[in-house]
Amino acid sequence: MDASVQHEQATIPDGDKLSSVMQTIAEHKGCGTSGGSGKASCGSGAGENDLPPEIWEKVKNHPCYSEEAHHHYARMHVAVAPACNIQCNYCNRKYDCANESRPGVVSEKLTPEQAAKKVLAVASTIPQMTVLGIAGPGDPLANPEKTFKTFELIARTAPDIKLCLSTNGLALPDHVDTIAGFNVDHVTITINMVDPEIGAKIYPWVFWKHKRYTGVEAAKLLTDRQLQGLEMLTERGILCKVNSVMIPGVNDKHLVEVNRAVKSRGAFLHNIMPLISSPEHGTVFGLTGQRGPTAQELKALQDECEGEMNMMRHCRQCRADAVGLLGEDRSAEFTTDKIMAMEVNYDIDSRKAYQEAVESERVAKVVARQEELASLAGQSSDIKLLVAVATKGSGLINEHFGHAKEFQVYELSTAGAKFVGHRRVDLYCQGGYGDEDSLETVIRAINDCHAVFVAKIGGCPKSDLQAAGIEPVDQFAHEFIEKSAIAWFKSYLDKVNSGEIQHVVRGDAEIRQGALISAA
Repeated sequence: MDASVQHEQATIPDGDKLSSVMQTIAEHKGCGTSGGSGKASCGSGAGENDLPPEIWEKVKNHPCYSEEAHHHYARMHVAVAPACNIQCNYCNRKYDCANESRPGVVSEKLTPEQAAKKVLAVASTIPQMTVLGIAGPGDPLANPEKTFKTFELIARTAPDIKLCLSTNGLALPDHVDTIAGFNVDHVTITINMVDPEIGAKIYPWVFWKHKRYTGVEAAKLLTDRQLQGLEMLTERGILCKVNSVMIPGVNDKHLVEVNRAVKSRGAFLHNIMPLISSPEHGTVFGLTGQRGPTAQELKALQDECEGEMNMMRHCRQCRADAVGLLGEDRSAEFTTDKIMAMEVNYDIDSRKAYQEAVESERVAKVVARQEELASLAGQSSDIKLLVAVATKGSGLINEHFGHAKEFQVYELSTAGAKFVGHRRVDLYCQGGYGDEDSLETVIRAINDCHAVFVAKIGGCPKSDLQAAGIEPVDQFAHEFIEKSAIAWFKSYLDKVNSGEIQHVVRGDAEIRQGALISAA
């Protein structure tokens, strides 16, 4: 019997209990309250005490569903789903591309059997890899046999790995029971509109039941199916993240309405991403000059929607074959040729021991943050500002300025340090010398930040950053990010209050197009 048919009849364990939990999440934005402000601590930034136990178990080591987890845990995507059933004006799928990094792009397509071996090889090499996702390069549910065969093989050989998929939602209602039967606990749906008039500007066509639909008719069919699928998933206790692409002048204002619509249907998390529209990518929007948002435009929309539900701000818009921590891509280490030549020894016990050590590190980080946050008690200030951080992961300031390919961005206030995004940059250090052109792009990328925290920095970039009004901070090298940022902010407030410095509002910043490209 075909695996997808067999699992179609599977029962859903504890469905009523999880449905009740999901309803609670929908009503209360998926969060509890913590601290003295009463401000909800929720969604991707939530901790163990902020979520029901059933939900915490699902997200605690999922780097896409937990901002906290993404500093410590890795994910991988396998490219087993080449076909797609819709066309988006921001998408141009490429199946043999090593030089672009964005959704829909891969270096090679895999069979389910090749994907299964690759997962075992990666998980054996990267013990903190906890999640296997299928996100393309087309749509997983336009390739259901390949998608579910891959899940079947992974569930059998690596039962400790979480399974998830990302879909445009057109075929979703037809496969919800199969998804649940494979214990896929996380599904991402890309929903860019709930108004077909707006949708017609984003989607030229959709292909449904052997017929191609265009215009408003296509967009209405798509949004109806997406929202139906979202409701069906949340009814079964499956955590749903909604991705939305912010397209200035097309759907940017409308995404507030999308946010309300998906919240009311039980979505756990909303991820508003910037449009990638470089002409060289060959997309309709790229070739017609449609711009993406600036850093502050994106943050303003995310802030507005955060009042309604949980927001994801740490998305890297990964390739469909990405491997590693968010913010890195190690896919070049695991090509099919290399995988097939490897002898894989999948040791669940060793992986578990490694992850227990990671959890101990996470606890130490939280304790350090809380201790430093206590030092802000009694401070009263309306100042909020952004800082950039060079990090290799683990929640530490552990990257040299010149080696950083991205900077994580935190918003500092008397409430503490809040992760609000990341900025991709060109590598400044080029084998012994600094690239001044790259330095200019780095400064433009973090121009809205008051400071940049680094493990080390050279004299020349330090001077240029200071001239641009950005303070280089290297005295917290290899210490926890949030603890260090809070300590620096307390000192900053003291200087402002004493009159030593004057607080100024920074300008806007640029968002670099595209995600990380794996090094060969």
